[in-house]
Amino acid sequence: MLNWHLTIGVLAGAAVGLGLFLLVQEALPATPALGPALRRLHQPPGLTRPARTTGHDLDWLSGLSRWLRPPHRQLALLGQTPEQYTLSLVLSGLIGLATPAVSTAILFLAGIRPPIVVPTIGALGFALVCVLLAHRSVLVKAERARREFGQAVCAYLDLVALQLSAAHGPVQALERAAEVCDGWVFERIREALRMAQLQMHSPWDELRDLAEKIGVPELGDVGAIMQSSGTEGAQVHDSLRGRADSLRDQIRTDNLARAEAVTGRLDVPGALLVFVLVGFVLYPFVARI
Repeated sequence: MLNWHLTIGVLAGAAVGLGLFLLVQEALPATPALGPALRRLHQPPGLTRPARTTGHDLDWLSGLSRWLRPPHRQLALLGQTPEQYTLSLVLSGLIGLATPAVSTAILFLAGIRPPIVVPTIGALGFALVCVLLAHRSVLVKAERARREFGQAVCAYLDLVALQLSAAHGPVQALERAAEVCDGWVFERIREALRMAQLQMHSPWDELRDLAEKIGVPELGDVGAIMQSSGTEGAQVHDSLRGRADSLRDQIRTDNLARAEAVTGRLDVPGALLVFVLVGFVLYPFVARI
C-alpha cells in the first residue's frame, strides 16, 4: 500500500533540496568566459550585444526561456539575460511548491493530518502566484529604471549642449558629457560609446541601437540630433536644449499623473471608512426595529 505521507515528504524534501542546490550554484563565483567577451568585441556591425554576462553556464535554460517569451527590452534595461529571468521564475515556482509541502510536513509532525488534496492544490496555486509575482517584479523594476533613464538622459542633453558650446566636436562632446556624471545610466552610455570606439562605429548609431534595445526613445533622440551635427555639420545646440526642455515637461506631466492616480487610490479607503462609521451609527436604530 502506498504511503501518501511518506511520498509527500520525499517530494517536498527533493523540491527544497533542488531549490537550495540552484541557489548555491548561483551564489558561487564562476570563471569568466573569454570566448563570449571576444565575440562581443568583434561582432559584425548592426548586431546588438548582450547587456551583461551571467558568469554561469545557463544553456540548459535557453529552450525554456524561448518558450516563456521573456520581456527582452525590460531585461536588457535591467542588465539581465533571458536565462536569468527564466531561472528566477523557476526558483520562485520551486519556492511556491515547497512552502505548502513544508507546512504540511510540520502539521503532520504536530499530529494534524490534512487531506492530500489540500497541500497539492495549495502547492500548485502558491507556485503560480510566486511565478506571477516574480514576473511582475521584473516589469515594475524595468518601469522604474526606464523613468530614471529618461531623467538622466535629460541631464545628458544639457551636458552635451554645454560641451558643444565649449567648441568640442560632436564625438568628443558625447564622450566628455558621459564622463561628467556617475550612476548606472551614464555607465551604460559610456559603455555604448566605448563599444562604438572599439568597433569603429559612429557613436550616435550605437546610442540609437542601445535606445532601441532597452526601449528608451529619449536616448535615440540624442543620437539622431548628434548625427545631423556629425554628418552634416549642423548647429544642434538649440535642438539639444529644446529637446531637454520638452523632456522635462514630459517628465513633470508624468509625475503629476502618477501623483493624481495615487491620490485617487487613497480615496477608496477613506470612502470605506465612512461606510463603516455610518454602519456603526445606524446599527442601534436598525437593531431596535
